Amino acid sequence: MNALRLLVLGSLALGFAAIASAQTTLRIFTGGQQRPDVMRKIADEYQKKNPNVKVEVEVGGATSEAQQQYLNTVLASKDSSLDVMLIDVIRPAQWAAAGWAEPLDSYLGADKAKVMSQYIKAYADADQVNGKVIALPYFADAQFLYYRKDLLEKYKRAVPKTWDDLMETAQAIMKGENNPQLQGFSTAGSPIEGTVCTYLVPLWGAGSDITRDGKLNLDSPQAREPFQLMGRLKAAGVLPKNIGEIATDRIRIDFQSGNVIFGQSWGYVWNRLESDADSKVKGKVGVTTLPSDKGGKSATCIGGWQLAVSAYSKNKIEAVKFTRWLSTPEVSKTMALLASHLPVFPSVYKDADVLKANPWFAEALPVVETARSRPVTPRYTEVSDAIRSNMNAYLSGTKTTDSALSDMKSRLAPVYR
Repeated sequence: MNALRLLVLGSLALGFAAIASAQTTLRIFTGGQQRPDVMRKIADEYQKKNPNVKVEVEVGGATSEAQQQYLNTVLASKDSSLDVMLIDVIRPAQWAAAGWAEPLDSYLGADKAKVMSQYIKAYADADQVNGKVIALPYFADAQFLYYRKDLLEKYKRAVPKTWDDLMETAQAIMKGENNPQLQGFSTAGSPIEGTVCTYLVPLWGAGSDITRDGKLNLDSPQAREPFQLMGRLKAAGVLPKNIGEIATDRIRIDFQSGNVIFGQSWGYVWNRLESDADSKVKGKVGVTTLPSDKGGKSATCIGGWQLAVSAYSKNKIEAVKFTRWLSTPEVSKTMALLASHLPVFPSVYKDADVLKANPWFAEALPVVETARSRPVTPRYTEVSDAIRSNMNAYLSGTKTTDSALSDMKSRLAPVYR
């Protein structure tokens, strides 16, 4: 009897050892701003559905630039420690050129067209480079105008449609509140990726772009408009004095503290303003499209995060399975509920639970669908750096409009020959 028992126990031990050895560990990289706490919950759910897979979440970088710098180091050395990575919507062309992302076409097979057609078109397009699927959409984003509903109601002011309306309304409220900490309008101003949009949004709103027919287009009067607009807002005392130091999440922190009237920022901000225990503006926030020039058209930057499988992963099949699951309506709904991340599936915007948690999503879909892409080029890092560094220098008072534009033109000329 004892011998039989030992034999059974031995067999069980061998069985458990075989199961353990068959387990795959996947490591996914996400940035600090992409709600790694929510990613952890989603990964836990995947592990329950797939007990043979363990998911580790690596978190790094408070900005898109910091995240990309880290990933540059990892992937340039062909390091296989990461299997799946969240990448900014501006990165697929760069990653395709570098060969860092595993093309997903062969894994999608005959379902490729069906899979890609379910997403908002802008994201399906952004993730396909030269006909190859480089990544799958995770969550969408765009920039919106956040505003203090309570203060606009108190001073009987309408939601601004133009930049001049915003400036006049902000000045009136700041004067009435007489609070030296209250900022009229906050946007990204430090030398980060968000500051590219601080330049592009007014440029697009003026009916122009940095290129025309593939050629550099910075000699137009409209190319000066973003600098002139920010100059007017700064001179009026509407921009924070330290605007050259304002990074993306600083806008959210200051707004959440009750110290911003208008803020230009991304979709994730809503959840933090309404859900964080220390938020002083719960129930006091409105969201709308960004202003434009008088007679112009509102414009906004497309944002969002994509899921790429590392070309150097040793677990590509399981990594692709995990990536495909992360890029489903089910997970998109979870992120909308827990983090107010904008869905990449049009159908999720109409979900009753999602709309209850994020009533502003009812107006968000048309904005996301019409948001514009920043320049698509494998040399985007050069383009981004030229724009954001010069906008930052202008906002910080170390460059004039003429000197900033001149530097942008000289640095971008080799990219757009």
